[in-house]
Amino acid sequence: MSTFPVIDPATLETIADVPDQGLDEARQAVDAAAGAFRNWSRTAPRRRSEILHRTFELMLRDRDELAQLISRENGKSLVDATGEVNYAAEFFRWFAEEAVRPGGDYGEAPAGGSRTLVSHGPVGVAALVTPWNFPAAMITRKIGPALAAGCTAVVKPAAETPLTALAISRLLTEAGLPDGVVTVVTTTDAPGVVGAWLADQRVRKISFTGSTGIGRVLLRQAADRVVNSSMELGGNAPFIVTEDADLDAAVAGAMIAKFRNGGQACTAANRFFVHAAVADEFLARFGAAVEKLTVGAAADGSAIGPLISENAVRRVTRTVEKLIEAGARITHRAPVPEAAGHFYPPTVLVDAPNLPEEIFGPVAPITTWTDEDALIEQVNATEYGLAAYVFAGDLARAIRLGESIEAGMIGINRGLVSDPSAPFGGMKQSGLGREGARDGLREFQETRYLSVDWPTLS
Repeated sequence: MSTFPVIDPATLETIADVPDQGLDEARQAVDAAAGAFRNWSRTAPRRRSEILHRTFELMLRDRDELAQLISRENGKSLVDATGEVNYAAEFFRWFAEEAVRPGGDYGEAPAGGSRTLVSHGPVGVAALVTPWNFPAAMITRKIGPALAAGCTAVVKPAAETPLTALAISRLLTEAGLPDGVVTVVTTTDAPGVVGAWLADQRVRKISFTGSTGIGRVLLRQAADRVVNSSMELGGNAPFIVTEDADLDAAVAGAMIAKFRNGGQACTAANRFFVHAAVADEFLARFGAAVEKLTVGAAADGSAIGPLISENAVRRVTRTVEKLIEAGARITHRAPVPEAAGHFYPPTVLVDAPNLPEEIFGPVAPITTWTDEDALIEQVNATEYGLAAYVFAGDLARAIRLGESIEAGMIGINRGLVSDPSAPFGGMKQSGLGREGARDGLREFQETRYLSVDWPTLS
């Protein structure tokens, strides 16, 4: 079998070579998942829970090694990578607890004469397709609920970051997961492998995290067989600062919302709307914090790592050039190292136009506002609706602004919205369905009811 290299984006060195699997291996993975489904779906919820909880413990045991691995293949800082491992492990703990609470219902039919028994069972074999930017968390956020629900799964990680997926797969095996329940397929032929899964009658679920463009393609393919679909797609998150906001909190939140993982996150703040009354002060504080960011390899202790590829650097560069052509000005930048990696300087711009799409890089375009109605109109003038951030002194006003934004997740006076206990997902072109919380379990279940004859007593 042929292989492909996994490249460290900070040094451009090859970390490892992994199998470049194709259609035969894709079909074999489904064979294994379909063969394991009957037994796994009938495994007691408590046993499924114990395996998930044991995997949570193993991830924490291997936290340092997993963080190093993520940093090497993804490029993010060790602080970000360690945070991701902790976050990713929590999905196994959360869904270990949800596995033993599958829910259901029982009731008398309004007309009498029958009783209704409602239960939730596994949807079947699930195809899980994950991106490179959070190689651990995007895997566990899907595998956790799939296994808790009683589904088996075939997993295709991004070709840029397959090593973390393989490591998590090994931990699942160590925790006692039976053979065939989860199979990871590493490949450079994502369209071929995923297309084969969607064409296979035994695959009943597709869960994808990635770009809106690819999501549309997968939804069209899923429509041919009416495959149950969950899509976590692109974002264009606004970051709003009102005139009465705590600026220290707003700057701290902005640094997290914008620069976590170097801005390579679908929830990253993409458009900054700062009230004109505090714009100069916010810019001075925020710009100073950005200029202090250290850029470089994770091994050097840097706060900001490289972008994932040379193409990513070119794309972010073009975006900044277009903003400047439209009248924006660069006010602050952090230095970048003289190194071979795919580095781009954290950058702040002012007088920026309203961006139609996400930057996916360490660039913060700022514009000012004074009229709240016009602000909301600008904020919602996008086809995306994943995340948003509001910083305001008046909490009631902050909540009112948040409820006016067409997005699935709103951070109120905080720069982080993700939590395993909360339903992660967006509106409009940002996706379908939710991950995390009880909603995440339901995405991998079918609802069935039994109508039981129950003669009324005369």
